[in-house]
Parts: sequence; C-alpha cells; structure tokens
Amino acid sequence: MAYNLKEVVATRPSRFSEGHKMCAGCGAPPVARMVLRALKPEDHAVIANATGCMEVSTFTYPYTSWTDSYIHTAFENAGSTLSGVEAAYKSLKKQGKLQEDTHTKFIAFGGDGGTYDIGLQSLSGALERGHDLTYVCYDNGAYMNTGIQRSSATPKFADTTTSPAGKVIPGKAQERKDLTEIMVSHHLPYVAQSIAMTNFKDLYEKSEKAIYTEGPTFLNVLAPCPRGWGYATEDLMQINKLAADTCYWPLYEVENGVYKITYKPAKKLPVEEFLKPQKRFKHMFKPGNEWMIEEFQRIVDKRWNELLELEELTNKEQ
Repeated sequence: MAYNLKEVVATRPSRFSEGHKMCAGCGAPPVARMVLRALKPEDHAVIANATGCMEVSTFTYPYTSWTDSYIHTAFENAGSTLSGVEAAYKSLKKQGKLQEDTHTKFIAFGGDGGTYDIGLQSLSGALERGHDLTYVCYDNGAYMNTGIQRSSATPKFADTTTSPAGKVIPGKAQERKDLTEIMVSHHLPYVAQSIAMTNFKDLYEKSEKAIYTEGPTFLNVLAPCPRGWGYATEDLMQINKLAADTCYWPLYEVENGVYKITYKPAKKLPVEEFLKPQKRFKHMFKPGNEWMIEEFQRIVDKRWNELLELEELTNKEQ
C-alpha cells in the first residue's frame, strides 16, 4: 500500500509507545515506531530484540514500550531466537493447536553491534534456513550502549573510545562493512536500506514490503546517535537528510535480485556537509587533514557508483 499519512495515523495504532528512556535526538525510536506501523491492525507480532540501546531503554521490567509479544535476547542470538519462535508457530498451526486465521508476524530489532558483529552468525543462519521473518538493523555506527566503541559499521576516520582520533591514529582505520550487500548475497526475496525521520514514506513502504513478503527479509535503517556522533538533539532530521543527500547512506531496495534506488538526490552534496555537524569527525577539518575528507569522499563515490551500476545491470536482465 502506498504511504498515506492521514490513513496510517488514523487506522494504524502505534505499537511502540511513548515513555521509553531512549536519548532525545536518537534515531532508533522513529525506526521502531514506523516499522511496526506497517503492520496491519488485525495482525499480531512477535518481537525479538537483541541486547543494546533499544532493549535496555524500552524494556525495564516491569515496564515496556512494546505492545506486541516481546522477547529480549542476548547480543548474539536475536536471529536464532526468532527463527525458533517462527518454527514453533508453524508447528503449532500444523498440529491444529492454533486457529488457522491467526496471523502472526516475526520481527527482530538489533543495533549494528548485535547485527553486523556479534549476531551475524545467528542472523545468517536464520536467513539461510529460510525462516519467514523480518530482521531490522537500526544502525547507529558503534557500540553506543556500552561506551561508544567502534563496530564494523563505524565509518572510516570516526572518533570512538576504541579508535580515538589523535596524533598517532586518525580515528578508525578501516572502512565500514557493507552489511546490506552481505544480506543481498544470501539471495533473500527482499532486502532494503532506508532512513529514519526524514523519509517516512520510504521507510514505511519498505517495512510493509519486508513484513509481508514470504520468507526471510532484511532492513538496514540508519539511526543516528547524538551521544556517539556528537550532534545537537534537534538536528536528527537534518543529519538524516544529509546522509541521504550526500549518498553516504543510499536509499535502495533489492527485490528478488533486482536493484532499485528509491531516492536519487537532485543535487548530490559533498560528503563534508554530512561530516561537519558531527564531533566524531571534527579532526578531519583540521589543517593538514584534508586528505581524510578526500578519502571519505572517494569511498562514498565508489559505493554510490557501484550501486548505480547494479541498478542498471539487474534491470537490464529483466
């Protein structure tokens, strides 16, 4: 269904309620709220949540921000936990222990630490086995919950507590892992990359596709962190917009192997516009460090051009 703001607000209740303890200006709550808004009102969901910012801040016993069934899992096993629940659900239906008209969807949420790194093995296994579930990574680019340590999602040159920018090293030395493409290589029926806040239509429509596509699906959603990135809380929407407009975080989907870029900026901005508002990149703007910005731009341009080529190639093959 095409996104219609009035219809969504009027007919689809929020399944991620207010009153959580996430930081002001955090991108993760809008991700969870919009993904779950894509559920049909009559459907029930089982949510698995890997340990991380979202889990510790939204489910402090006996309080919860989740209105559907919720399972807190360890860092490393959100994928395997949810795949087990999905398998049990199918078995109970087959045995006649659940009504045939029972409609339950299975959705996992994990940060980049619990998805790119610690939970990658169980996630990969769940997807390879073909479980009917949707995994959502809210990507804030580091282990924010435990002290802003670098993860494999942390971009090159970012200043974190375990890749501090100083006289010896210029922040993180490695490029960030492209997890969305790793998920595409699992040959899933649907994989998408989206963003919180500035483009609700994009996130909503991709969430609906992911949830209601049969089989394993994956969403990678940028979720900026004011503490780890070092921006003013009121600047969340602007940070997201700059991520898309500089093509640092391209918005695209891969449906049955066919690429479609869902947002192409009319004027692609230089990546320094995305870097400037963030304290984690301030060292890159010191005299003599221009090469860092040039290298960062090269990485962004290379990945964007590769994506354009994949879109053209896979659409030609249709």
